[in-house]
Amino acid sequence: MVLPVIKEDMSHDELDKMMTSACDASTLLKAISHEGRLMILCHLVTGEKSVTELEKLLHARQAAVSQQLARLRLEGLVTPRREGKTIYYSLTDDRPRRILEVIYELFCSIDTPASEERKAAE
Repeated sequence: MVLPVIKEDMSHDELDKMMTSACDASTLLKAISHEGRLMILCHLVTGEKSVTELEKLLHARQAAVSQQLARLRLEGLVTPRREGKTIYYSLTDDRPRRILEVIYELFCSIDTPASEERKAAE
């Protein structure tokens, strides 16, 4: 993957397109910047979950989980499915999974600088 280079001779259309993409990326990053929403996405990477399942996995109240799911739904990151009285959620597309893979690699895997710093602090 090659990152774009901003050049002085770029057209206004190219800069506008880049700005639109930056706004879209910023919105997505804001949506996942809350630890509760991030944890919900981590659980949904493994497959569809009901609100009740997410409550148990997160050790959180239904109101808190529903609030975070509403934000993720508003941003188009999760999709609800109703079956009777139960609502199930799944990832809408592959964007959250791909971002979570990078986050996991940087912050959660055993050999990351962040994990080494945590070990040293203990």
